[in-house]
Formats: sequence, C-alpha cells, structure tokens
Amino acid sequence: MATDELAAAPVPAPAAPAGGDQSAAFSFSIWPPTQRTRDAVVRRLVETLAGDTILCKRYGAVPAADAEPAARAIEAEAFDAAAATGGAAASVEEGIEALQFYSKEVSRRLLDFVKSRSANTKAEPPEEEAPAAAEGETS
Repeated sequence: MATDELAAAPVPAPAAPAGGDQSAAFSFSIWPPTQRTRDAVVRRLVETLAGDTILCKRYGAVPAADAEPAARAIEAEAFDAAAATGGAAASVEEGIEALQFYSKEVSRRLLDFVKSRSANTKAEPPEEEAPAAAEGETS
C-alpha cells in the first residue's frame, strides 16, 4: 500500500461503551503528576543546578553530589505545597491550576536555593585566605 493510500485511509472511531457514555471510555487527569513526571522534573533540576546554565553562571554551579539531593528536596517541597493548596483536583481546570502552582513553586524554590547558597558561599572566606589574613593583622 502506498503512503498516499495510508494517509487517505479512514481511521475507525473508538467503540462507545455499552451505555453510550463517551466520558467513561477515556479518563484524563493532569493532577497529581505521575512519578515518572516528578522524576523528570528532578532530573531537569539537577541539570539546571550542576550544568552550564545562566543560573550557574550568575550564582555558581552546584557540585553534582549536592545537586541531586537539593533537586529532590526542591521538587518534594513544591509538590507538597501544591498538594496542600490544590489537594485532589476535582476537575481538569483545578488540576491545571494545581500544576501551574507546582511549576511556580519549583521555580521559586530553585531560585531561593541558588541565591541562599550563593550568599552562604560569599559570606564564608576561602580557607586558605583566612589564616593569611589573620597573620597579616597580627604583624
């Protein structure tokens, strides 16, 4: 069969359930996200924290060993916050609102984390320079 024939071939409609109710045949839920989706968010956070990103250039990259637990904590806190406010979404619209809140929480918590880490790094003098500075003050 040629490709043109495949494109023109009619696609059979899905069979309707016995009661004729189309909504029972398909169920769609946007909230809560699946574990697979949550794991993808964590992987992306790790890439953002430890990779060559604008965020890392501005606030400093997070070592890979620290990026994974930080990413998991950021995602879990954002999920818990969204679950507390959105709960079990009764409609698709409520699910979308909960997902938007979750996304904003992930972003906000990520930014808070890199800013606080950057501030902590700047507040602590490098270990090699601290004794040299102390020696210079006593002379």
